Amino acid sequence: MADAVDKSLGNTQRRARPEFRNIHVTQIARYRLPLAGLVSILHRISGALMFLVGLPFVLYLFQQSLTSELSFDAYRAIVSHWFAKLVLLGLIWAYLHHFCAGLRHLLMDMDIGVNKEAGRTSAAIVLAVSLTLTLILALKLFGLF
Repeated sequence: MADAVDKSLGNTQRRARPEFRNIHVTQIARYRLPLAGLVSILHRISGALMFLVGLPFVLYLFQQSLTSELSFDAYRAIVSHWFAKLVLLGLIWAYLHHFCAGLRHLLMDMDIGVNKEAGRTSAAIVLAVSLTLTLILALKLFGLF
């Protein structure tokens, strides 16, 4: 209404409106994502990682372990290799992060912790718990205890 009045009086000045722009690909490395956004994106990445890498890898290893005693020895040789342990460690992280972030999302679906401060706190808890559990299982995987 104020714009219409200004136009009728010949005044062409308008109020400055906020301008929102999408970031460019070259700006992604400098973009500061909030912690809750990072946890949400990692939740998607971990789910994709488990589906695309974990499922075929685990099914192959399961098949190798059940075929015969020789294939079980081959399975043990595969799993004892350092690269396979790194893949397993990545899958362990993906599972633990996906599980913890999924619990966080379920709580938010029940309207628990949906404000900004609670979201930031729950995101930090998800990262701390999933990384701590991953570290403990990494120590076990690499034979430190």
